Amino acid sequence: MYLHVCVLLLLLWDYSFCIDFTYHVKEGQSPGLFIGDIASDTEVLRSIPPRDHSFIRFSLLQENTAVNSQLFNVSKTGRLYTSQILDAEPLCKYNKECSKIIEIAVQNKKSFVKILEIKVLIEDINDHQPEFANDKINLEFSEGDAIGMAKSIPNAIDRDVSILNSQIVYYLKKDLDDPFNLSVLKTVDGASKLEIILIKRLNREIRDTYNLEVVAKDKGSPPQNGVLYVQISVTDENDNSPVFTKTLYNISLRNTQERSHPIVKLSATDNDKGKNGKVTYSFSSKMTEPSKKYFRLNAETGEILLSQHFQSEMKQNYQLFIDAKDGGNPPMRATAIVFINMINHENNPPKINVKFFSKTAENKATISEDIEVGSFIAYVKITDNDIGQNGEVECKLKHNKFMLQKMGRKKYKVVVQKTVNREIEDYTDFIIICEDKGSPPLQTEKKFLIKIMDVNDVQPSFTKNTFKFLTYENEDSNFPVGLINATDPDLGPGGKLTYSFLDDNNFFPFKISNFGFIATTQSLDREKQEIYNMKVIVKDNGVPSLSSTANIIIEVMDKNDNAPYFTFPSFDPFNIDVHYHPQSKSDITTLRASDRDSHVNSFLRYEIFGGNNKQLFKVNPYTGVLSFSRTVYQN
Repeated sequence: MYLHVCVLLLLLWDYSFCIDFTYHVKEGQSPGLFIGDIASDTEVLRSIPPRDHSFIRFSLLQENTAVNSQLFNVSKTGRLYTSQILDAEPLCKYNKECSKIIEIAVQNKKSFVKILEIKVLIEDINDHQPEFANDKINLEFSEGDAIGMAKSIPNAIDRDVSILNSQIVYYLKKDLDDPFNLSVLKTVDGASKLEIILIKRLNREIRDTYNLEVVAKDKGSPPQNGVLYVQISVTDENDNSPVFTKTLYNISLRNTQERSHPIVKLSATDNDKGKNGKVTYSFSSKMTEPSKKYFRLNAETGEILLSQHFQSEMKQNYQLFIDAKDGGNPPMRATAIVFINMINHENNPPKINVKFFSKTAENKATISEDIEVGSFIAYVKITDNDIGQNGEVECKLKHNKFMLQKMGRKKYKVVVQKTVNREIEDYTDFIIICEDKGSPPLQTEKKFLIKIMDVNDVQPSFTKNTFKFLTYENEDSNFPVGLINATDPDLGPGGKLTYSFLDDNNFFPFKISNFGFIATTQSLDREKQEIYNMKVIVKDNGVPSLSSTANIIIEVMDKNDNAPYFTFPSFDPFNIDVHYHPQSKSDITTLRASDRDSHVNSFLRYEIFGGNNKQLFKVNPYTGVLSFSRTVYQN
């Protein structure tokens, strides 16, 4: 007679959240697979005026985790895609349903609309075959064993997670006259207990070995198989399984429980003698990793103890599957279940979890300096598993430009309450403080750094409104004239400046580089134009581009490149008749000359440089008056 014992673990489900929509996707498909249109499937746009539909943006809320752990991407219009190959087995080990909950922020322009909680069911495909721990096992039957004698063999494990793909049926392949059958019984933990059953008397002298094949076949489509090769040796005999005194234990555990004190002691007996009757205890293969983390089992005594001091993050309920195994070969086993209800009277500080709307790294987030007041930048969830007032939490945010808005119990959003300016500060930080209502109250602070991204919001500025330069005539082209300068505190393209002349339709013999350097494009002639008045414009490379203008005055300096010329007399040679009388004035005439040069280059002096051998004439060097220098005699 075999007694099958299993332990059930009650899971505490949280019904506080509501799923807005559920999608189904098969595992193993390529990244970038389109899953669904969240905007239309959730009908979230129904509550938004049609005129605002084009401004609605969807984004996936992200935790401070590595990028390669992100399973999904969502476009700005709400189209949901996979970002990597989904594998149900490592994602949902021990779960019959494989699903992930993702949180989607919906915004109208830069204002918050709501958070959508989307459930993605990952459908398992039959990509794993049933596997035995070993592909070969040796059994011993005594020739004195009675018909019905059973020997336990290990069951197969199928790593697929769906019910059909992981559900295993067994059958035995043997010769027609082999005296064995396969017995398959379900245990309380959902696994199968396999036994090779003796159906005929054995005679070792006639035959001492048998070779059987136990085939494990799953119910997937198409099904997959695994084989365990069983070699049976006929000897003389372990025919009893361990039996627990109780198959089900319910334990309430307070947070004051000491690690050294057993929580419960399990007891199982085996009617066999010697090593076949010696019972040892172990955790079942169905035990979850969190259960193994917090509890330990004495293999000899069956005592269960805490493996570490009570932790606030421990769940409220645990279920432990305990195997009792004898020392036979192969061993026989039985299973019991222990329900543990954790009673927490501690007061632990709250835990703060922040998911930023922007990408984050090491508690850093980014926002644009043109972000509008009221814009949503982060989603805050508070965890405090304490009981009563010890678990009631209120939070506040310390910053004059950001504020917390409550969204529900232990849920907040961080919004902008004042404009930010990168030119004043390119980094800022805020602190979230959460305090429970215990006695005494416990408080948690968490600091976050915000990087303010630049936008092109500052107009370039010239160092002065008018730039004056002097240059010379008759110089070759590309002759340097001067350098103008403007500044722009924006970063990136918004701070990169280019210069050009504003009067593109007027011809000026000058050019300006992108860096503000002015040079000539040809030789200048001061006598044609002495002063040039122009406007220059400086533009940044931002989007949209911002600009400023300034005045340019260029004065062309003179060179002595023109000879004087006479305006009177106006032709050469010139004859003049003079009527001389000793009593008359000595002045004969006034000479007139001009020079197109300017300043000192146009100052003229008159002198007689030939034909005045007798020194009869003189000329005033400044006025040009030609006169007699002495009395004229006829001889």
